[in-house]
Amino acid sequence: MGYDKDKIDEYTLALLYLVTHERHEGLGARAWKGFDWDTMNRLHEKGYISNPIGKAKSLGMTEEGFLKAKELFERHFGKN
Repeated sequence: MGYDKDKIDEYTLALLYLVTHERHEGLGARAWKGFDWDTMNRLHEKGYISNPIGKAKSLGMTEEGFLKAKELFERHFGKN
């Protein structure tokens, strides 16, 4: 089955907003990582998150990544 990797990335980034913690204004945030590795690697390549490879159970989100995640979460999951 073929699927749209950009859509997968978009929804995964939106869900990362849901599991965000340790927000640092202007610096990004940390989020729990529990998503598909290929998707996480693509988000890293796009500059939204730090390198997901490692033993830590969370990862860093860039400020751009955090703001984009918030926007996508509100668009896809918010009640309007």
